[in-house]
Amino acid sequence: MTIPGKLLSKVDPGAIDRLAARLPAGAAVISATNGKTTTSAMAAEILRPRFRLAHNHSGANLVSGVASTLLAAPNAELGLLEVDEGALPEVLRRVRPRAVSLGNLFRDQLDRYGELELIAERWRTAVSELPPSTLVVVNGDDPQVGALGSGLVYGVDDPTIARPSLQHAADSKYCIRCGTPYDYRAAYVGHLGEYHCPSCGHERPPLDVAARSIELHGLERTDFDLVTPRGTRRIGLALPGLYNVYNALGAATLALALDVPLDDIVAGLGRFSAAFGRFERIAVDDKRLLLLLIKNPAGANEVIRTLVDGGAPKLVVVALNDAIADGRDVSWIWDVDFEPLLGGLDTVIATGARAAELALRFKYGGFDESRIVVEPQLDAALDRGLAATPSGGELVVLPTYTAMLALQELVAERGLAKRYWERAA
Repeated sequence: MTIPGKLLSKVDPGAIDRLAARLPAGAAVISATNGKTTTSAMAAEILRPRFRLAHNHSGANLVSGVASTLLAAPNAELGLLEVDEGALPEVLRRVRPRAVSLGNLFRDQLDRYGELELIAERWRTAVSELPPSTLVVVNGDDPQVGALGSGLVYGVDDPTIARPSLQHAADSKYCIRCGTPYDYRAAYVGHLGEYHCPSCGHERPPLDVAARSIELHGLERTDFDLVTPRGTRRIGLALPGLYNVYNALGAATLALALDVPLDDIVAGLGRFSAAFGRFERIAVDDKRLLLLLIKNPAGANEVIRTLVDGGAPKLVVVALNDAIADGRDVSWIWDVDFEPLLGGLDTVIATGARAAELALRFKYGGFDESRIVVEPQLDAALDRGLAATPSGGELVVLPTYTAMLALQELVAERGLAKRYWERAA
């Protein structure tokens, strides 16, 4: 899916610039550490009735993937481009988008990106070089990201669903201006929340678009009030978790920036189901697989929070790989709060290239070693999990990124589902 873009860049290094410039409605770019695939898929659902899209729905979000997407859509009106956080500066420079949506920055793949402050600095430079006509939509609940905005600011405004305190694995704890620890009036996901510096006064910017009166219904759905300058609507989202409220806010706010009517935004979010692997149920005979991607502490903690709130399973398969796309350094698993999930489990199956490290993490988390199954081969781990799942039951699988892709390929080979790029189209 990226080969055409790679070849194009070799043959004509300036082609991506010209391909983007020919889009009559311009381009919209979405980036974040967590949630960019789901946010862009939600935005596509909202925008597709109004525009012919060039959308990299398969998740090819590096420069080569963006080039391939634009090349494959000669009749597109609007480019809707999910972009890797490391590739964002170059893509912004090349595409010159009409609107940019920046969701969050979490510690992720340190061996590839470095600390998130480095990415934040590169983002600041890239945003400062955009033309004044580009509208930058930001998640105001992230201190690093909220300071980048020149357009609409979105966030969560419902202290009733906030955590009692900031999590130990939270990243942006210190004021980006003076370095003093932030006070949090409400902490929602990782370091996302309503923050205030007691020293210099830096705080979350005023929200233009907010989610209020949030109701989390376990693993089934989420309801919230979408509050915008154009009015308030009740959203029924067929996805669980507070992190998906953030994804919906990002998609809705970007659509508002593109002058999409509020009713169309509500309808699009109402139609949306899931981006592949992020929350996906797959039928396997008389059972089901539930795939929930985990790839860093903040994202994994929210998945676990959602599972526990929805009624923790008795059996779970956790798959940990260390391929380049996952990050070679897997020390992040020690910052994941697995303990609330482990407390309700009878058995955990550790699989993937780093299954042994997972098993050690679970052991040190207090889980009975005799109930930890180490099965490095994904297919064998899946079979063991399904065999132990009762008829009519659901097997929860928590894979890292390349493990998710391998599981997707496995279920496709078995005829249980289409390949992910076919389902994402």
